[in-house]
Amino acid sequence: MLRIATLNINGVRASLRRGFDDWLAGRDCDVVALQEVRAPLHALPEGAFGDYHVVYEPGQVAGRNGVAVLTRERPVAVRTWDAEVLVRAPGEEHLHTEPAPDDVPLARGLSRYATEGRYVEVDLAEAPVTVASLYLPKGGLPAHLQKPGRMREAPDGGARYRRKMHFLDAFARQLARTRRAAAARGREFLLMGDLNIAHGPLDVASWRRKTQMEGFLPEERDWLDAQLSPRILVDVVRRLHPDTQGPYSWWSWLAGAYEKDTGWRIDYHLATPRLARVATTAVVDRDHRGTRLSDHSPVVVDYDLARLLRDRGSEHYGSTGTTQEGRP
Repeated sequence: MLRIATLNINGVRASLRRGFDDWLAGRDCDVVALQEVRAPLHALPEGAFGDYHVVYEPGQVAGRNGVAVLTRERPVAVRTWDAEVLVRAPGEEHLHTEPAPDDVPLARGLSRYATEGRYVEVDLAEAPVTVASLYLPKGGLPAHLQKPGRMREAPDGGARYRRKMHFLDAFARQLARTRRAAAARGREFLLMGDLNIAHGPLDVASWRRKTQMEGFLPEERDWLDAQLSPRILVDVVRRLHPDTQGPYSWWSWLAGAYEKDTGWRIDYHLATPRLARVATTAVVDRDHRGTRLSDHSPVVVDYDLARLLRDRGSEHYGSTGTTQEGRP
């Protein structure tokens, strides 16, 4: 079995204080995608990622963003949108830089976001899968929906909304390229992360009240809908929980939201169809020993690796030529 998780950590130092290291050591994940690590390299706490190989793209926005993928085995290859990727093996004291291959050139319009620490992907050594971690911009409201006095942020004339929609347009092109490139390498593709979009009424509490809120605008939902197809990418959690309200993965820190479970499902596993078919369980770790790790919670999915290999008709793959028997 291959256990894979995604978590918007909302600051690695704050999450460590809440028990992230203990959760990571005990959850027995093979792969963990992280978003909003929010730490420059020199400020990463010692041992923050336990015994995992870490690939970290901090970006160049001070105190913001930052995405990572943690793996049990050293990845076969690493890619990001910037010129270099940052890699550390277990036991190493410092991260070091490695050039990222340019076999998937950036789509038109995406270069303006390349240094923001929003995307990194790896080819797993233990499975024929390319795994990506994405932090998609939160965005804002279009100008006609902005009402001064009823917003937590100052009105901006729709600037944040336009920026998010521009990102979505560019990323859709990049996602198609990346997925096809993974297929050309003989790999399945799994996109994980905080998409800052709830897809449908089952994905947000009191959804009728949210239709004019960022993250649940019709055009955002339409964009996500266009990325999903039984032949292209599948929402793994929704496939396993087709009629469930939620399971939510984000709750406001405001009093009562978490306790009442009035949340949003905005953290996803989006997988190519063959990989999605072998997902056996999907759970949200709402807390760890009574403590929230972040305003998000980990979304953990088990994938039947043995079945995936049978479906692909091969027991050997990648540059290592190895297979994984899986946990009992």
